Amino acid sequence: MARTFRNPILPGWYPDPSICRVGEDYYLVTSTFEYFPGLPVFHSRDLVHWRQLGHVLDRPSQLNLDDIPPSSGLFAPTIRFHNGTFYVINTLVNGKAKSGNFIVTAAQPQGPWSEPHWLEDAEGIDPSLFFDDDGKCWYAGTRLNEPGYYKGHTEIYLRELDLQAMKLVGEEFVLWDGALKGVVWAEAPHIYKLNGFYYLLIAEGGTAHHHAVSVACSAQITGPYQGNRGNPILTHRHLGLDYPIVGAGHADLVETQNGEWWMVLLAMRPYGGYYYNLGRETFLVPVRWEDGFPIASPGTGRVEFEYPAPGLPEHTWQPPADRDDFDGPTLAPLWFFLRTPREVFYSLTERKGFLRLYLQPQTLMERSNPSFVGCRQQHINFTAQSALTFIPQGAECAGLVLIQNHDFQFQFLLMRENEVVIRLIKRACGEDEIIATQPVRGENFMLKVAAHEQDYSFYFSTNGQWQALAENIDGRILSTPVAGGFVGASIAMYASSNGQPSTNHADFDWFEYSGN
Repeated sequence: MARTFRNPILPGWYPDPSICRVGEDYYLVTSTFEYFPGLPVFHSRDLVHWRQLGHVLDRPSQLNLDDIPPSSGLFAPTIRFHNGTFYVINTLVNGKAKSGNFIVTAAQPQGPWSEPHWLEDAEGIDPSLFFDDDGKCWYAGTRLNEPGYYKGHTEIYLRELDLQAMKLVGEEFVLWDGALKGVVWAEAPHIYKLNGFYYLLIAEGGTAHHHAVSVACSAQITGPYQGNRGNPILTHRHLGLDYPIVGAGHADLVETQNGEWWMVLLAMRPYGGYYYNLGRETFLVPVRWEDGFPIASPGTGRVEFEYPAPGLPEHTWQPPADRDDFDGPTLAPLWFFLRTPREVFYSLTERKGFLRLYLQPQTLMERSNPSFVGCRQQHINFTAQSALTFIPQGAECAGLVLIQNHDFQFQFLLMRENEVVIRLIKRACGEDEIIATQPVRGENFMLKVAAHEQDYSFYFSTNGQWQALAENIDGRILSTPVAGGFVGASIAMYASSNGQPSTNHADFDWFEYSGN
């Protein structure tokens, strides 16, 4: 029986995927916005099974996310390989110290990656690189068309990049403003060369329900580009709000060593109505070339949940364990922080086998770097649980949080009033609502969150027996259509002294996540 694979290939909020092939190996990066480290790097040998190698931007010197608003920070990256060097080009949006487009390089995809090379005169977002047969490197970017014919009218432009000086040089060329007029945000350009022709692949329609993929062709890299009469080559905007996959767009193409073509792209899986707590995920669809243009998902023109597997030898990796016991010297690559860490707020060595979070004054409700170690929600149905040792004092708190941004979250925390309590707080539109509170004794606790679609339930234990604190709480506040922005929901271990100085800490013995 022929092998098949299931979409998405990267579940949870891994948006804006970009891919390149080096020999028989495939590498992929995605956006990370206000989270640190930035831009996860994945490796595959069959396009279906992926392992995370690390991050492109994993040092504070590379990435200043101080005071970054939610869903700002690192937008859509592009990864390419040329003459023994990996290149990632990216945009930092609303940076406090510096914003704009930059390039980092590495000899190996797992790094170390260089310090950023900031590009002057590279306005806009969604930059991409193309290495031509004559040795030239070209920069393609997205910017507003000024004055433009409508709000969100953008254009794709091109300039040569001097790789030695890391500077844009020469004449500027405007290539295209999209296939459809009035659809807004022609963006995410990628250039390919096939049979002597240049192909410009873009996204348009905005990165939500009306997202789409379009393509144009030219005999010269500088244009003029002629749009495909079949544009858009992929979209789900006409399938309705109740279709199980929506928002398909922001794509990149790759040719296998066997001559097959595939497309990675983002899309969302709504559930419980038009709500997608998982954010924008990475999908994979087959591509066939006909009459000089690519056909995405031949036969249906839709992103399907299941396809025949690529014609490559199956290559699986040891999957990450459901449970992290924090026994290693460093955090696993799945974990991330909010913004760039400026203080040492955690330790894996202070108490062996525990993740120790030091209580800082910063909170989740601020544009700061709190004591927060998180991972993505990756399943519609999931269970996340942890064991915590903590004695709160004053205004201190620690526990688990589910967060979409600083104004939309669930806080499942131990804290002190007249006595120690465990409390569930729902934060929506920046307003806090206490859902449930229960007095507890001791200093060793287990906390568990179980989600069945949009019903989230919260449990705790002080003696090995689970007790319900609150069940079937509506989780739609964790969805982008409610909270706004570009990311999905995350689950995190969290501790704070809520604006007060503290020498206290919270120890997490383990964290376990499983889902389907």
